[in-house]
Amino acid sequence: MHSRLQIEKRFRLARTVLITVWAAIALAIVFYTVHSAGRNAEGDILAEAGETLSVQSETLSGVLDKYRLMAPLLARQSSVASLFILNAEDAPQSIAARGMAGALTGMSAASDVAFFFPDGTLLGHANGPFVETRTGLDGLIRDASQGRLGRAMLALGPEQRAYAFSSGVRRNGKLVGIVVVYVDFFRIEAAWALSNRPIYVTEVDDTIILANVPEWRMREADEILQRRGERIAVPGDGEVKSYLDMSRQLPVLGWTLHVLADPAPIMSARASAGAIATLACLLAGLVALILMRRYETTILRARSDRATALRLERVVRDRTRALSETNQSLSREVETRRDAETKLRAAQAELIQTAKLAALGQMSAAISHEFNQPLAAIRSYADNGQKFIDLQRSESARDNLGRINALVERMAELSRTLLSFARKPGQATGPVHLGTVIEEALLLARPRARKAGVEIRLSGDIDTMTVSGGRVRLGQVFVNLVNNAVDAIGEQPGGVVEIAAKRGDGVVIVEVSDNGPGIEAETLRHIFDPFFTTKATGEGIGIGLSIVDNIVRDFGGKVSAQNGAEGGAIFRMELVEAEPAGKSNPRVHVDA
Repeated sequence: MHSRLQIEKRFRLARTVLITVWAAIALAIVFYTVHSAGRNAEGDILAEAGETLSVQSETLSGVLDKYRLMAPLLARQSSVASLFILNAEDAPQSIAARGMAGALTGMSAASDVAFFFPDGTLLGHANGPFVETRTGLDGLIRDASQGRLGRAMLALGPEQRAYAFSSGVRRNGKLVGIVVVYVDFFRIEAAWALSNRPIYVTEVDDTIILANVPEWRMREADEILQRRGERIAVPGDGEVKSYLDMSRQLPVLGWTLHVLADPAPIMSARASAGAIATLACLLAGLVALILMRRYETTILRARSDRATALRLERVVRDRTRALSETNQSLSREVETRRDAETKLRAAQAELIQTAKLAALGQMSAAISHEFNQPLAAIRSYADNGQKFIDLQRSESARDNLGRINALVERMAELSRTLLSFARKPGQATGPVHLGTVIEEALLLARPRARKAGVEIRLSGDIDTMTVSGGRVRLGQVFVNLVNNAVDAIGEQPGGVVEIAAKRGDGVVIVEVSDNGPGIEAETLRHIFDPFFTTKATGEGIGIGLSIVDNIVRDFGGKVSAQNGAEGGAIFRMELVEAEPAGKSNPRVHVDA
C-alpha cells in the first residue's frame, strides 16, 4: 500500500504530464483539424469542379461525336453520290446540292454542310464563311481522298470558329466527291456562360479555342494565365486572383478542357475549424484538470482502461463489419463478372454461328453444282445399268452400280460436312487432326474457288500434324480464310490459294496465301477489327476475319496478316501443337 504522500506526489507528477501531453495533443488536434478542414473544403471544391468538368467534357465530346459520324454516313448515301453525276446538260447539280445542304443543316443544327469535287471545286453548300474563304479545306479534302475521316479546327476570328469533319464519297469504288460538315460552338459556350467558374479549352499549342470568358478566345493561355505550382493566377481589375485548375484530356481531338475553381472557401473553412478546435481543446483541458482533482489515480486508471477496452472493441466491431461488407461486395462483383463473361461467350458463339450460316449461303450456288453433277451421273449410270441387265451383261451392270455407289458416298460426305459446319459447336477443345480439319473445310470452300477459277494447293506435312482446338470452329477459320482469299483474287486469271504448314517451337505454323493484289497498309491495321470491310455495301459485313482472330485466340494461338514479297496476302496462324488422341489419324489426301 502506498502512502497518501506518495499518491499525492504521483498525482502531481501525473498532472504535470497531463498538462504537457494536453498541450502537445491540442496543438496536433488544431493542426489536424485545420488541415482536414482545408483538405475537405478543397475536396468539395474540386469535386464540384470535377463534376462540372465531367459534364462539360461529355457534352463537348457528345456534340462532336454526333457530327463526327454525320460526314461518313452522308458519304455512303446514294442520294449524295448522285449529286456528283452531271445532269442532262452535262452541268454539275449545284442547285440540288445547295438544297440538300440546306435541308441537312436545318435538320442537324450544323453550322454548314458543303459538297466538293475531289479537286476542291465547290458543288454547293448551305451557308457559312468557312466555305467561301476555303479555310482549312486543303487538309480536309486530302484526308477524305485518302479514305480517312478528315477533321480540322477552323477560326476566322474570336467569334468565328468551327470544327469540320470530312469524308470521301465513292461510287463503284471511285472517289467522286467530298462531304464536309461544319460545327460551331455557340451553344456550348452559351451553356458555359451560366457557370460562375471560368471554363476553357486549349489546343496542343496552348491556344484557347473555347471559353466562357470572351476576352480569352483565340489567345495564348500563357498571355492570360500564370501558373503558380498547382494553382493558376488570373490578373484583372488591378488584382491577381488565384484559382484551382482542373483539367481533362480529350485525346480524340487533342484538346484539354479546363475548369478553374475559386479557393477562397478553403481559407474560410480553415479559420473556422482552427477557432473551433482551439476552443474545444481548452475546454477539454479544463475538464480534465477538474476530473483529475476530484478522482483518485486508481479510478482514473480504471476508467481509462475501460475506455480503452471499449474503443478497441468498437474498432474491432467496425472493422469486422467493414470486412463483411467488403466480402459481400466482392462476391456480388465476382458473380456479376461471371454472368457478363457467360453472356459474352454466348454472344460470341452466336456471332460465329451467324457468320458460318452466311458463309454457307455464299457457297450454296457453287455447292449445288457439286450435287447436280453426281445426280446427273447417277441417272446416266442407272439408265446404262438397266440396259446392261436387259442385255444380260452383268459385269457391266455391276460396274455401273459401283460407280453409282461411289457418287452417292461422295454426296453423303459433302452433306455430312455441310451439316457439321452448320451445327452450333461446343466450346470444348482438344487434340484435332489438322489434315482432317482442312479436308472438311475445303469440301465447302473448293466449289466456290473452282467456280471462280482459283486453284487451291497444299504444302507441308499437314496430314501428320495435330493441334489443340475444336474441329468445327477451326474448320470455320480455314473456310473464312480461303473464301477471303478467293474474294481478294476476284476475276484475276491464274488465281492460286496455297495452304502451307510447318512445325515451330511447340506450335504449328499455318499460312494461307494468295496471288491477289495484296492488302493496303492502312487496311492491315484494322483488318481484324469487327465490321471493318473494304467490300462494297451489301457484299459483306466485316466479321469474318474478326471471328478468325477470336477463334484462334480462344485456342491459345494468334493470327496475323501481311503482304507477300512477290505480291498477294499471307495470313499466318500459330496454333498450339498437341499430342494425337488415341491412335494416330489416318493419312489424309486432299485433291487440290
